[in-house]
Amino acid sequence: MARKADDQLGAVLVIGLGRFGSAVAMSLADADREVLAVEKDPELANHWSHRFTVVEADATSKEALEQLGAKDFRVAVVGVGSSLEASVLTTANLVEMGVPEIWAKATSRDHGRILEKIGAHRRVFPEHDAGRRVAHMVAGRMIDFIEMEDNFTIVKMRPPLELRGFTIGESKIRERYGVNILGVKSPDEPFEYATSATRISEDDIIIVSGNAELLDAFAARN
Repeated sequence: MARKADDQLGAVLVIGLGRFGSAVAMSLADADREVLAVEKDPELANHWSHRFTVVEADATSKEALEQLGAKDFRVAVVGVGSSLEASVLTTANLVEMGVPEIWAKATSRDHGRILEKIGAHRRVFPEHDAGRRVAHMVAGRMIDFIEMEDNFTIVKMRPPLELRGFTIGESKIRERYGVNILGVKSPDEPFEYATSATRISEDDIIIVSGNAELLDAFAARN
């Protein structure tokens, strides 16, 4: 099963095929990325074997990962969340093997801190992140919400009433609200990158970036 590193540059190792891990693996496979999934539950392994390559193995065993050639992957995703011990041991094995980029699912802040301390490069909090995303969308006029690093956020939303019929330059968006309109999507029209001359209409959808708190206030305007 192990291959040379040069052959694995575009492949992703996904460990654990629960809801999170299987969603990651399916999305990668749909994007034509090569996936090697590792799952110790024989029923889950068999269930997903028609979608991507699945190996039935226990990733808490470093020897099993070595036999699979895990060290030759540049990216690994640890989707194990139901067992803290299994999550930590699997992540620690990948760190010891020198995998350059390790994404690990965390079920709590304490879990995330442990994963960070043992060397996981990125921690993912699916339930927490989904909850924050829905809360922001429910609270204002947002259609979608993507939080990046350092509180930088991008949202898709309907324009507030006071913007409709005016150009971005006339509305002085940046000066008045501290956010930037990146683009506009009008009905039956292609996406347009925004300029100061872009006019906002009632039926438009706008893409806005900025500080999360400022965007919340902007989206909540009537």
